[in-house]
Amino acid sequence: MSELTIGFVGLGNMGWPMAGNLYAAGFPLVVRDAAADRQAAFAGGHPGVTAAAGPGAFAAADIVITMLTDGTVVADALLGWGIAAALRPGALVLEMSSADPADTLRTAAGLAAYGVRMVDSPVSGGVPRAVTGELSLMIGGDDADIARAQPALRVLGDPARQFRTGALGTGHAMKALNNVVGAATYCATAEAVVAGARFGLDPKTMIDIINASTGQSFTSGMFAANVLNGAYATGFMLGLMAKDVRIAQSVIGASGADAPVLALTGERWARALGDLGPAADQSRAHQAWWADALGGSDAAV
Repeated sequence: MSELTIGFVGLGNMGWPMAGNLYAAGFPLVVRDAAADRQAAFAGGHPGVTAAAGPGAFAAADIVITMLTDGTVVADALLGWGIAAALRPGALVLEMSSADPADTLRTAAGLAAYGVRMVDSPVSGGVPRAVTGELSLMIGGDDADIARAQPALRVLGDPARQFRTGALGTGHAMKALNNVVGAATYCATAEAVVAGARFGLDPKTMIDIINASTGQSFTSGMFAANVLNGAYATGFMLGLMAKDVRIAQSVIGASGADAPVLALTGERWARALGDLGPAADQSRAHQAWWADALGGSDAAV
């Protein structure tokens, strides 16, 4: 068993398997989720895990990992609910959510009042790589703090996919920019398939060709596995992708970069969010843009 005690906050689709991997690696765990039944279920299925009845349960934690929906929720858990006040000075928060860098820096300043440090390390790879412990990690923070976080990071992510991005907040900026590229690629792929289908091409044949050609991407693979067959089961909600796109717009604005393609991407995903709602699977976004769909159980293009 590891000498480090880890607190884990957020037992959602990603957080549950991540916390499970830390448990399997032998770390003593304290867990917290806003859904009391989910928190109890995790503790009940992992003997020895402490379900936090209050913030004081984190007093013994050396590292607290947050895996929540956004930076506002992270700040509420750490500073509002009171985890930061319960931690010992010198404890470390490893913030692995997808958050706005500006929120991250504000939360870090609040933590500093308690002598608590922060590293931001958002992830990529989705639920499948969360389960296998092969997530890609984008890590921002001081070198000494990142070194202290390594025992947990090595369990949660693939060492070959661990990227040092720079100062605190740059990990979250990189995650948002990565996801806005994915969101833009989704738009381009969907538009190409719809245009081709209306021209007389078969959508499945198109995706097979794209996946064997220069247009191949993570998104084209998602179209094959989740869109054309009507599965729509990537496990990543549309609301989360739209949020990451909004964060990317904030980062782009702060940089002063001219990014018209990504601006239009933001408009498209905002429409999808408004029409389909945050709980829809991200792979359904095209349904907000055309009355006809791309295949699967929906009407043919």
